[in-house]
Amino acid sequence: MRKPLKVINENVEKETSWMTEFKVERRAQNKMKKFPVILFVIVFLFTIADTSAAADDMPTPAEIEGVKILTTDEVKAMLGQKGVYIFDMRKVLSYGKGHLKGAISLPFTWILQGEDQAAGKGDFDLSQLPQDKRAQIIFHSDGPNGWKSYYHAARVTKEAGYKNVMWYRDGFEDWSQKGYPLEH
Repeated sequence: MRKPLKVINENVEKETSWMTEFKVERRAQNKMKKFPVILFVIVFLFTIADTSAAADDMPTPAEIEGVKILTTDEVKAMLGQKGVYIFDMRKVLSYGKGHLKGAISLPFTWILQGEDQAAGKGDFDLSQLPQDKRAQIIFHSDGPNGWKSYYHAARVTKEAGYKNVMWYRDGFEDWSQKGYPLEH
């Protein structure tokens, strides 16, 4: 026996209506599952941005025990001298955009960074330093906020037994502002 067309249409409409409600409900559930992940990513990104902004704003101390602080003119006079090594602690990309003549790229990588830069942890390739512990070693990064060269690289190198560790505190920022030559 055949069902009347009206009954079939009503059944199809009920089934379609139920399926549509189910699909809408599933989409809402899927969106709700993604919400905590999206929220976490947003909070994480803001935390990272805030930490690095705070780090960039905090100037380094003006002295390091056992490490000589150099001015821009002192560094300029030392460039090219035998036994003098200048290490650029900035990122490779920054180094590639321009660096002091003869500077060696020795990028510093933060492992743990927070508001207190002195308590942060980082790493660089100590094997790139000269074997002669009496060599004159100059570290620099961007400028007075350059924690990479100041506290970490200079301190670690001094602790490794190097006798002539120097820090160019004013760094790349001052060098380029004075219009001194750069290599690319």
